[in-house]
Amino acid sequence: MIAEVLLVLAGHSSSLFPTDHNLHPAFRPLLHPGEEQCLEALGHIASRYRNIKKACATLSRSKSRYVCALCATLNQILKDEYEKLVIDTEAKVLKRDPDLVSNGSFVPLSALRATFAEWDSPLTALETLMNQLQAQKHWQPGPLIDMLLARSKTGVYRIADIISRLSVAVQRVWRCQLSAFLVHGSLASSDPLASADFTLLDGTMPSCISPQTKESIIYVGRAIATIKAKKWENQLPREQAVEYANLLETVLPEDQYKFDLVISQIRINVSEWLWLNVLTRKDVEDAVISLASYFLLRNGEFSLALIREIERLKISRLTTGSGVASVIREQDLNLALLRASLGTTAQHDPSLLHLHFELPSGPLRPLLPSLANSKTLSSSVTSNSSEVTSFDDLLLGTNLILSYNVTWPLDLFLHLSDLQIYAALFNYLSSLRKTHTQIHTCWTSLSNAQRARRRWTGLGEGGTAEDLEARRELLRCGWGVVRDMGWFLETLLGYVMVDVVDVEFRRLKDLLGNPSRGRAESVSKHPSSQNIAGQANADPSTYLDFTTLRNIHTTYLERLLTGCLLSNPALTAILRPIFEVCERFVAQVERWGGDVLPALLFEGSLAPGGDDKVGAMVQERFQVVSEINESLHKLFNLFYEQLSLSTSQQPFMATGDASKSILMNASVANASTLQRTSIRGKGSKGFEGEGEVRRHVERLLLRLDFNGAFSKPRASASEQTQWEGSISI
Repeated sequence: MIAEVLLVLAGHSSSLFPTDHNLHPAFRPLLHPGEEQCLEALGHIASRYRNIKKACATLSRSKSRYVCALCATLNQILKDEYEKLVIDTEAKVLKRDPDLVSNGSFVPLSALRATFAEWDSPLTALETLMNQLQAQKHWQPGPLIDMLLARSKTGVYRIADIISRLSVAVQRVWRCQLSAFLVHGSLASSDPLASADFTLLDGTMPSCISPQTKESIIYVGRAIATIKAKKWENQLPREQAVEYANLLETVLPEDQYKFDLVISQIRINVSEWLWLNVLTRKDVEDAVISLASYFLLRNGEFSLALIREIERLKISRLTTGSGVASVIREQDLNLALLRASLGTTAQHDPSLLHLHFELPSGPLRPLLPSLANSKTLSSSVTSNSSEVTSFDDLLLGTNLILSYNVTWPLDLFLHLSDLQIYAALFNYLSSLRKTHTQIHTCWTSLSNAQRARRRWTGLGEGGTAEDLEARRELLRCGWGVVRDMGWFLETLLGYVMVDVVDVEFRRLKDLLGNPSRGRAESVSKHPSSQNIAGQANADPSTYLDFTTLRNIHTTYLERLLTGCLLSNPALTAILRPIFEVCERFVAQVERWGGDVLPALLFEGSLAPGGDDKVGAMVQERFQVVSEINESLHKLFNLFYEQLSLSTSQQPFMATGDASKSILMNASVANASTLQRTSIRGKGSKGFEGEGEVRRHVERLLLRLDFNGAFSKPRASASEQTQWEGSISI
């Protein structure tokens, strides 16, 4: 009977257990209840073992190399440990081992039960694992590895050990596919990691791999594959390929820190080699100039023409009847780009073809500017100053993103995070320029209206003796509002375009021409950079390695964000309401016919009934203009206070190194990137001129308070609202 039990444990069928683990009824009267219980427990173990072997045989014919690797590893584990235990137990019985055979004549079933008890829990866990694998027709490597890693995190050591070995086997197969993609740029015909256009397929990456590492994998694999496909003259050296393959052999995805470190190291080395052999400095300089011209509005005539084209597009759609023709689509905006370039220096610029607009919310019908009451603007600013403020909906009225098509090999230098920063800067600068243009147009409209009115009224504003003073006060208040708006926007625009954009752009050009100024100490100590620099045989003062290039450009963008005040959420939370108040005033003047004063013959300019009260229309308009004036100056004061605090409280020197964002290519899709300033200080031996960033803001403070209007204390709130004469232009 013992031999029969051992055969059952080895996976063979027997009359003792005709179905699964249930003992044959004919044997029950012959056995003691304790013996019956031991036999059924051993039958449980044997039944689970047979089920696992049967599932392995079925899954081994799967088309997935990962499932086949798991089954092969599991069969080897069972062969080396479980089946070996069955054979060793049989050998002890035959040798009458006293630890198993009592009195040298019989073998207690309880001894067999105790011998195989250690496999009770592992076989139960493995049977559940096999059932889960069979329940799904096709397993991607990512979910499979995630599932195995999750199952290995258990308190039972034997279960954790076995499933960990299964997970390692699957990860090794996945690592082979990754190595082929990173080192040779090749993708498997079945279960590839990426598509033909080098986009990661769903389920190919385990969740333990960070988004930055995924982006690095695509970056390196696409670069190597493209070079081989185009049969570039210089291919990646064999020595480097072997070195990268050996590095990958030392890590597994489950060790996230080491895996990310190896991938980032491979990316840095490949980037350096590509910079020396594929991407040229001229390509980089042309791209930087093109991005500055269109995203930073350095091409002034084109940016103004684009703003006018978008406004003309909105008006044309508003005046069109309902239907498809009244909807603004992405192709309409892209056509506006081409129309805006006509007659400007951008007309024959080939880089203009790389620009295109995106509407995340889809096609839309344009809306008129809102005339909502803005009395609560200042209160909302103080309550939500920590939230991120976006300017991407001020140009069109809905979210609008200007994108730049980056082709290979330029995408080795420009990452998605860089383009997102450029898009944020474009939204901010174009909103400022649009508002400034609208105020100039409003000024012209008011001036033309007053000139036409003076033809009939002479030096006065017309009306009766009772109406004359009210009309004069309304006109003076309106002119004061548009004057203060124009002064503030012109000051801010001049600061941003001259003191920040132009200065930082010239500084970037100087660093590209003289990279020794911008080469950080951490980069120069990198062994791979030293090897590549030695291969270049270039003058250290003029040689520009790829890491330093990315470092220079990243710091350039960070300095732009800081100088343009986008890194301070408290300031941006005030600037947007200022733009909205200006837009509301312009829209109000347009609906009044281009003048704050009602026409002399309009009904309502005098109160009916012959009373001495001011006309209802003049009174209504005066209330609207006074409310806008009050909100505007409250926002001006808040802005100046926050700007003054930023010079003493806001850290203009970050504790982190900007190169970290390069190594990991941290995305700025979230707004926290726009809130940080990563300008390194001289204590870290980084770039020169970090004090210029603080001096940028100090120059803006001096421009705003050049006559002491903000710094002078005010006695009462009424004097603050009647501030028309306190700022002289």
